[in-house]
Amino acid sequence: MNVSAALAGASTVPFWLDSDARPAALPALSGEHSTELAIVGGGFTGLWTALLAKEADPDRRVVLLEGGRVGWAASGRNGGFCSASLTHGWDNGESHLPAENARLTELGFENLDAIEAAVARYGLDCEFERTGEINIATEPYQVEALRAAHDPEAGEVWLDAEELRAHIDSPQYLGGLWDQRGNALIHPAKLCWELLRVIRELGVEVHEDSIVRRMDRRSRAAGGGVDLHTDAGTLRAERVALATNVFPSLLKRTRLHTVPVYDYAIMTEPLTAEQLAAIGWSGRQGLADTANRFHYFRLTADNRILFGGWDAVYHYGKQVSWRYDQRAETFETLARQLYEMFPQLEGVRFSHKWGGAIDTCSRFFPFFATAHGGRIAYAAGFTGLGVGASRFAGRVMLNLLSGGRTELTELEMVRKMPLPFPPEPLAWAGVKLTTAAMVKADENEGRRGPLLKALDAIGMGFDS
Repeated sequence: MNVSAALAGASTVPFWLDSDARPAALPALSGEHSTELAIVGGGFTGLWTALLAKEADPDRRVVLLEGGRVGWAASGRNGGFCSASLTHGWDNGESHLPAENARLTELGFENLDAIEAAVARYGLDCEFERTGEINIATEPYQVEALRAAHDPEAGEVWLDAEELRAHIDSPQYLGGLWDQRGNALIHPAKLCWELLRVIRELGVEVHEDSIVRRMDRRSRAAGGGVDLHTDAGTLRAERVALATNVFPSLLKRTRLHTVPVYDYAIMTEPLTAEQLAAIGWSGRQGLADTANRFHYFRLTADNRILFGGWDAVYHYGKQVSWRYDQRAETFETLARQLYEMFPQLEGVRFSHKWGGAIDTCSRFFPFFATAHGGRIAYAAGFTGLGVGASRFAGRVMLNLLSGGRTELTELEMVRKMPLPFPPEPLAWAGVKLTTAAMVKADENEGRRGPLLKALDAIGMGFDS
């Protein structure tokens, strides 16, 4: 199959955002206003923070400022995997926070359950499916590690190659571990738009096209609090939750703690009944393979296949730009790999191709900070697993802004910052060398070389 021809004509708009369901734009902030709680950022983290704040205190005045359109950035471009994990997997949590990893796992399941409950309670039309996720072995060395994690009581079920074919049929698959409880699938943009609908019904004031250019602390004589300045207005807030994700932080102290890494995905046209039967994807689970350069893939409500991952691209200087949302060589690689994985689908064409930036931190799961005497809280660093963890981050920020001590504020996860990335040109060189080392590990049966072992030792390593 000619992959260039199969991709020809594919829309460069992210599939999720290419929808008539997208709500009309909301007016920008204009003039001077005041509020009890200001939220900066209209992605998952900001939206969940607004909802949780109004659920806790319906009379609290909450204003959300979004620099573009609600859900337009990472929250509307991801694969729609809503994971229970708050630490990017048990092993990564055990490496960084062994003393509280078990509790964080419990909190993660509670968080995913709460998301499912919110979908039901508010009637969120977001195509929520709690079908779980199968992590797949495509190389012999991966089989034993996945088989060893078999724990049916915990919802982790090992499927050998024959058993796996009953769920998904590819000649490349040697087995898989089905996490039956820990993942749901959603339409990410619809979740954003539905959360927007609900918070506005609850009284949250939302302004789009309102980039916060500057943030100033007011003196006690001026009443305290924080002034947020946009191009056309000023918002005076008693408390501020910063949910700006991959974009440069308004807190200078946190700017070295994230780097933007670009991820890419393609979407097929809807599969016919015959094509779907040929690959046997009857359970509609999310799928992922387990190499360092991994793929994630899932079915949409209308039976398209989203296929993403593989390349993770960092641009010198921590640049975030729409120019990087398209990368022809990655799209062609993904298309070719999909045909190799499912030869039954030869001839299927692609309707969409897109990319977006992931806010990556050195421990690969979110971190938190406060500023201005506890009047500002900040969360970032989700590293591609923020669809579910964003709600938990909203809870943490509200706990921090309350000024009291709670279980969440006392977590080491919340109190401990990850190691910062070095400034340029060291950051660029480090990312390039690490990427090369991870590719080499994949080619060497997963064995980690000296660089990856050194990063593990200093707390900056990750084994997907």
